[in-house]
Amino acid sequence: MTDIRLGNGYDVHRFGPGDGCWLCGVKVPHDRALQGHSDADVGMHALTDAIYGALAEGDIGRHFPPSDPQWKGAASHIFLRHAMELARSRGFALANCDVTLVCEYPKVGPHAGAMQAELARIMGVEAGRVSVKATTSERLGFTGREEGIAALATACLVGGTHPL
Repeated sequence: MTDIRLGNGYDVHRFGPGDGCWLCGVKVPHDRALQGHSDADVGMHALTDAIYGALAEGDIGRHFPPSDPQWKGAASHIFLRHAMELARSRGFALANCDVTLVCEYPKVGPHAGAMQAELARIMGVEAGRVSVKATTSERLGFTGREEGIAALATACLVGGTHPL
């Protein structure tokens, strides 16, 4: 029997001073930046957590504790690559993944293709296995007030056989 694993991830980062946001591996021009212990790439963090979730391996903080100063300002592709390497080491491949960014601004649509390509490159998969899209929250809540960005992600991993 094929072993199919689903995981989901969710992350939030607030806006602060800066000149652009890292979203799914692409620096998107904006009058503010996202704040966090690493580069605050909210989309990549949600996707990394989705992969860890599918593997029953917790979250980014379990593998890269924010209390460890070596991860201060780290590029999020380190986390995503680690999650994919862990999946592959256990015999899993990424069937597909889906990332949704929730924000009023910056507008994601013009950059979604580049984000899709960059996530696929980092994970070592074809771009057709990666979906990146955005929605607003209709001006409601912290994302609607433009205080930050939220991201949701789902990952489907497929492995060899699962003994049931």
